[in-house]
Amino acid sequence: MTLQARKPVSEGADHWLAVRPRLVLASGFMLFLELALIRWTGSNIVHLSYFTNFVLLGSFLGIGLGFLRVGRSKSRPYYSPVVLFGLVIVVLTFPVTVDRDTEGVLYWTSLHTAGPPAWLILPVVFCAAAVVLMGPAELVGRCFPELPRLEAYRYDLIGSLAGIAAFTALSFLSAPPVYWGIIAAAAYGVLLAPGRSAPRSAGRLVPYLGLVTVPSLAVVALLLAESLTAGALWSPYYKVTYSQGRVLDVPVTDIAVNGIPHQQAVPAAARLQWERQYGLPYERAVAAPKDVLIVGAGSGTDVAIALSRGASRVDAVEIDPKLRELGGSTHPDRPYADPRVTTHITDGRAFLERTSARYDLILFALPDSLTLVSGASSLRLESYLFTEEAMRAARDRLKPGGAFAMYNYYRESWLVDRLASTVQAAFGHRPCVDVVSTAGQQAVITAGATPAAQRCGPAWAGATAATPPPAGDDRPFLYLKDRMIPPIYLITLGLILAVSLLAVRVVAGPYRRMRPYADLFLLGVAFLLLETKSVTGFALLFGTTWVVNAIVFAGVLVAVLAAVEVTRRFRTPPLPVMYGVLLAGLLLAWLVPNAWLLSLPLPLRAVAAVTVAFLPIFAANVVFAKRFADTADGTTAFGANLLGAMVGGCLEYLALVIGYQGLLIVAAVVYLGAFALLPRSTAPAA
Repeated sequence: MTLQARKPVSEGADHWLAVRPRLVLASGFMLFLELALIRWTGSNIVHLSYFTNFVLLGSFLGIGLGFLRVGRSKSRPYYSPVVLFGLVIVVLTFPVTVDRDTEGVLYWTSLHTAGPPAWLILPVVFCAAAVVLMGPAELVGRCFPELPRLEAYRYDLIGSLAGIAAFTALSFLSAPPVYWGIIAAAAYGVLLAPGRSAPRSAGRLVPYLGLVTVPSLAVVALLLAESLTAGALWSPYYKVTYSQGRVLDVPVTDIAVNGIPHQQAVPAAARLQWERQYGLPYERAVAAPKDVLIVGAGSGTDVAIALSRGASRVDAVEIDPKLRELGGSTHPDRPYADPRVTTHITDGRAFLERTSARYDLILFALPDSLTLVSGASSLRLESYLFTEEAMRAARDRLKPGGAFAMYNYYRESWLVDRLASTVQAAFGHRPCVDVVSTAGQQAVITAGATPAAQRCGPAWAGATAATPPPAGDDRPFLYLKDRMIPPIYLITLGLILAVSLLAVRVVAGPYRRMRPYADLFLLGVAFLLLETKSVTGFALLFGTTWVVNAIVFAGVLVAVLAAVEVTRRFRTPPLPVMYGVLLAGLLLAWLVPNAWLLSLPLPLRAVAAVTVAFLPIFAANVVFAKRFADTADGTTAFGANLLGAMVGGCLEYLALVIGYQGLLIVAAVVYLGAFALLPRSTAPAA
């Protein structure tokens, strides 16, 4: 394998910062900015809670365009901070929130909102994200011609890991968005600073001050104002806002997340008096609940009710640390201060799989996250909690004579029946189903470990032919009634692809520039599908927490970096052989069932999961590294690969129909297509 020699002259040579640190900084900033945009826009525009990969797709488009723009313009990408400032103005001026009278489960953004409609605000965010990310990507791309192919790719990956680490650290610290703005302003200031020829051309300072310094500082000021908003907390998942007041002379704390009314901290006595559903699980369970597990403990009202009903031990599971913290400080009953309560900040399904404790009552207390897992187009934080496999896990954690219950405002009667039939399939008998109110389908579903452990009111009629089958771990889409991709997604994705085709032609010129790299485009498509399968798989095995998500993304980058280092330092097998290893890895991932992995002890499960998930990722990136090293135009080749990743992000939605395991088949077909398009001259390369 022959690496391309370094070019002596580059349009980035005028920069005051050496190429390697500049490349690491630019790539780290690029990934950090992408994560910050996903997180921040989703906290202010409720539609993005259900289209989290919408900003991701815009980012991929912008990054690809940034690479393709290299060589077509020598001016610095001053447009990026200016457009970022405009996006922040638009989002803060026209946020999209849910009206106060709309609570409960939300489906595919079919909700009553205040603010611009989805058809208007989503295209604005998509296009703005693309233009904003195009700037840092162009700066990264300008570094590539100054280094050998794989060395440049290596430093790009190192920078990306640094960007993930920085954003993860801020998430751990619950840092408000002003800190994201400060980092962005500093990165813009360094990367867009006048070059070494600036002293001889003072006029170059004018665009820098007007187009970089002013908009960057304005963004910081706007985010500072938002961060200082009274009653606003920033968790790793949400922008949490709350207000305290009194209802019928009862102290109440109203809590909203990302502009959506989410829960209330209310004294147990008042909640039991106001809403019957909270007391029904204790009426339907025969055994007196002494040991209780509450999943979705939130601000603590359900915990307070369990204590008032005589529980001697309560395990309170809550995924969001800030909601738990808020409950500890504002709930009138102070349930989290009770020595009988133990708090677990983790994912509910992960807790069920790990714990060896047994309970008299397991309660799923309104666990609706109202947001998707970052990096997965259709997976909500609680998706794996409502599958048939999860209900079996709950059944296995019950004491003899114990009971399981869940309640919520389910909105649709078919959803109540679907959940009831899921419980029936897991427990082997019909549960109690109490529809407390048909307005919003407020319902309680209770099942004893045996039929004798439950006492029902009116009998549940049972599932009908129109009731969707139970959701499973491979297709955990509880709120999707039919096995289909909703039309709103199809229309949106079609428009995204149309806009992308036009943008590539306008920014990058004729498509024939990328024609020699069609196989690299398909490698990008398939790799994004592999990454999605890894994110969702690890979410099932270890929890849908932000920590697991960050570790998986970092792990993917480490696997890619390892593949690059192996390719740089050692003689690797020819590309046809590596494609064979890749397909074998995909076959192994297809054959290993999630149920078997979940049955393993946690340390062994981690080793097995990493092996199964990262073998095809490693092989795929050896293929990419070998092919990329021999390309004639590195920036165009890399841009084509990134645009392929954007298309792969669109194909993620196929999981709604074929399941996440089915994405492995789609990836295999796409990889075979990439192999078929491999230039014959490179096929035998070592």
